[in-house]
Amino acid sequence: MYRSSMRPGTRLEPPTFARMAADPLRWRLVQELALSDRRVRELVTLIGQPQNLISYHLGRLRASGMVTARRSSFDGRDTYYHLDLGRCAQLLTEAGATLHPGLALDPPFVTAAETPGTASYTALFLCTGNSARSQVAEALSRVHSGGRVQGFSAGSQPKPLHPDAVRVMAARGVDIAGQQSKHLSVFAQRHFEYVITLCDKVREVCPPFSGDPTHIHWSIPDPNAPGGGYAAFELMAAEIETRVTFWLAAIGVALSPFGQESVQEA
Repeated sequence: MYRSSMRPGTRLEPPTFARMAADPLRWRLVQELALSDRRVRELVTLIGQPQNLISYHLGRLRASGMVTARRSSFDGRDTYYHLDLGRCAQLLTEAGATLHPGLALDPPFVTAAETPGTASYTALFLCTGNSARSQVAEALSRVHSGGRVQGFSAGSQPKPLHPDAVRVMAARGVDIAGQQSKHLSVFAQRHFEYVITLCDKVREVCPPFSGDPTHIHWSIPDPNAPGGGYAAFELMAAEIETRVTFWLAAIGVALSPFGQESVQEA
């Protein structure tokens, strides 16, 4: 006579991450959104499936909390979809623990490779004003990578560096007061391996850069929008920090001691 060895109260249904990832189309959507924020029509082209089917599965992923959506700041009729990698890490940890306690991850955060390599990368971060988002991304890419990412930033309509951007980074132990706003044309002839746009407006006017860089889009709200205040800058910096650390993991750049401490405090 066989007897179940499952603990009393064990959930019989698969955990959220397993349910979401089990569907081949949802898994493909997750893979695409892990690389860059996308609009529905872009996902339709990339995946080659009808829009209604893509929208249905995006709805399922949003209900699970793995995917979020934001209206485009360039065209309010468009929506950008974003894979919440922090939430995915949490769900993946929970899935492992559900199967066996020994599979629980601690901490539930995906970091870069354990063994640092010698490769270095160049990246250009762009937003409209180059007054906050791209400046923060430039600085965080530099400190979290221990200098292995040579980060630069620029804007399509440069404005002076915002004092709240300086404040929010100072609170993280990073001084950006000396950084200057620049027009993206300054880097027109510069070779970059990554060009990362952080606002929807600059994505639409981003010119081609030499060397065929990898383009990534992070749809991050403008913290200087009316009614935002300092809290909006804190939210902006926190989101960019999460995105930068996961991006570094994706390209195989180990986090610096500064980056490891920041992740543990987050």
